[in-house]
Amino acid sequence: MKSNKAYTISVSLIVALGGFLMGFDASVISGVVEFIEPAFELTKIQLGWAVSCLTLTATLAMMVSGPLSDKFGRKKVLMSAALLFAVSAITSALATEFWFFITARMLGGFGVGASLITAPMYIAEISPPKMRGKMVSFNQLNIVVGISVAFFSNFLILKLGNSDISWAASLKLGEHNWRWMLGVETIPAVLYFFFLLTVPESPRWLAKQGFQDKALEIMKKASGNEAAIKDMQAIEESFKTNDNKEKVALKELFKPAMKLVLIIGVGIAILQQITGINSVFFYAPMIFEQSGVGVDASFSQAIYVGLINVVFTIVAMWLIDRLGRKPLLIIGVTGIALSMFLIGGSFSNATYKLSEQNIQELNKDINNDRIFELQDKIFESDIEFRQAIATTLGLEKSQQFESQIFKLATNINSILILIGILTFVASFAISLGPVMWVLFSELFPNRLRGLAISFAGFVNSAVSFSVQLVFPWELSNLGNSGTFFIYGIFAAVGLIFIITLIPETKGKSLEELEKILVKSN
Repeated sequence: MKSNKAYTISVSLIVALGGFLMGFDASVISGVVEFIEPAFELTKIQLGWAVSCLTLTATLAMMVSGPLSDKFGRKKVLMSAALLFAVSAITSALATEFWFFITARMLGGFGVGASLITAPMYIAEISPPKMRGKMVSFNQLNIVVGISVAFFSNFLILKLGNSDISWAASLKLGEHNWRWMLGVETIPAVLYFFFLLTVPESPRWLAKQGFQDKALEIMKKASGNEAAIKDMQAIEESFKTNDNKEKVALKELFKPAMKLVLIIGVGIAILQQITGINSVFFYAPMIFEQSGVGVDASFSQAIYVGLINVVFTIVAMWLIDRLGRKPLLIIGVTGIALSMFLIGGSFSNATYKLSEQNIQELNKDINNDRIFELQDKIFESDIEFRQAIATTLGLEKSQQFESQIFKLATNINSILILIGILTFVASFAISLGPVMWVLFSELFPNRLRGLAISFAGFVNSAVSFSVQLVFPWELSNLGNSGTFFIYGIFAAVGLIFIITLIPETKGKSLEELEKILVKSN
């Protein structure tokens, strides 16, 4: 049993490295936005587009990666994703025009979408039922490790670029900091491609293609002889049941038999993103800057976000097959709602004021005497203060010096903001983060799994794209407090959805769940 367990873990860990690349590629942009906004002279919507464009192509990739993995195999799709990550990292780092930067990031989005769908699907298909929740969670763990490493990498490059170290200066880490932030991803992407050469194809995919002997051999390594034979019989029975049915089409997802499963899948896909997780991951330094801590501190606090995410994802992996999927969702989403209300409330109590000393300090860099018009004026909201800065200094200079001005002017309990963000991330990491993908791998029947996961992933990614795109605009037009209060309300509504509709799936085989959740035609 130990050897079977070790084999399953090792294969799952390798495949889940796709999650690491997805997390790194998606969140590395959080450090880049600080520098590309003035470099490319972006509006707030363009800034949102720079962040969200990757998710747009990831959304498209999710729609096709399931069917492509059904046709060509899970392994080949994952290897293609690894190559896309590498090419995107290099080209985005070399971009000199905004359109070229967007194109390079969108290329990486295809890798994100493919790995996000295919990796958990592969792991679910090779893992025995008792280990499946934990093994699929490896992918989510690697996503959060990738996010954490990206935060740390961004901070390290920023600090080295501002240092007097000779080799850092020779590499121009200061002058080209955001380019280095993007380019370092090439290394893990290439490694992932070669690691994938060492893993087998998914046994359930092999069985579906008629290679039962190869599939059984792999399943024996993963589950042991007796369990593998039993699982293979269940798989063949499931395939035989569907032999006389038409080729899988999208319309089959909307048949009455799939109603409950589809509502649960789409509902959890929307909830995971509409509560604002990628606003936090992809704009973490920007959010912390709004609390007046400055650029360096905002990058260092983003590291805490990554570390908390990793720690509580590990906690979720330990609990998911013990406590179950539904209890984790209830606990986590309750924490998400409370955290967002705490952040929104803290921002609503903030005030903004520039003293004479502050203005004199600022004007050494800004060199615009109009800034003295703001002296000793008290602003009750960040919207009013931001508008006053733009009116006084002009859009270009207000963008260039916004973080510096907010650092000096903001009167807020920044510790409460940090606590709220970290509690939010911890709550997400033990619930919606890993549990959604585990549920995706369990809810849908064998014959429709590839298509169904792609569709649910498409919905998830489409919502994520929208949230990322409008976040900078929301901060500018709805304010910090309004934006986070909205996320809190969505979480409260989602909690009701979880309590009333989502079933417990732990400990059941994929074939058992199909009989329970999908009505017979």
